[in-house]
Amino acid sequence: MNIFLFAIAAALVNNVVLVQFQGLCPFLGVSKNTKTAAGMGGAVIFVMTLASTVTSVVYYYVLEPLNVEYLNTIAFILIIAGLVQFVEMFLKKKVPSLYRALGVYLPLITTNCAVLGIAISNVQDKLSVGWSILNGFFSAVGFAIAITILASIREKMERNNVPKAFQGGPIILIAAGLMAMAFQGFSGLI
Repeated sequence: MNIFLFAIAAALVNNVVLVQFQGLCPFLGVSKNTKTAAGMGGAVIFVMTLASTVTSVVYYYVLEPLNVEYLNTIAFILIIAGLVQFVEMFLKKKVPSLYRALGVYLPLITTNCAVLGIAISNVQDKLSVGWSILNGFFSAVGFAIAITILASIREKMERNNVPKAFQGGPIILIAAGLMAMAFQGFSGLI
């Protein structure tokens, strides 16, 4: 399979947020500021790539040989929770401003269904460890693209005269819906 087409498919055509509707909580919650959204995107890229790597290795080299594949969801949740704790400790020590900006949304990566969804889809689609890593990375890049675009739109909307009935959540959901429709246009690329 061509890696470029695989990247386009994972990041744009099958965007984890705008097409699969996974990871909506941090997508809507952290997209108030472009800088914070980019930071969250970077954290998700790191966690999802690492989670895809570790969960694939655990699945193919531990769970499958022991014939306990049915434990994959529990094992994946524990792995992801551990990785998020690692990222949280790292950001708290090395990038405290980003740690404070992400606030409660950083621990939400633990329950971000996009991370777990990609890990599970990797094994359901029988992707090898290498392809799982690429799928995790490019899916996370798609998440980062989507959250950064929405943050940019939200920053611009703050300076616009939005009708009272649409202020706040409604206009954000309308913008996200329009983004989802726009991302459907990428389906013609592959």
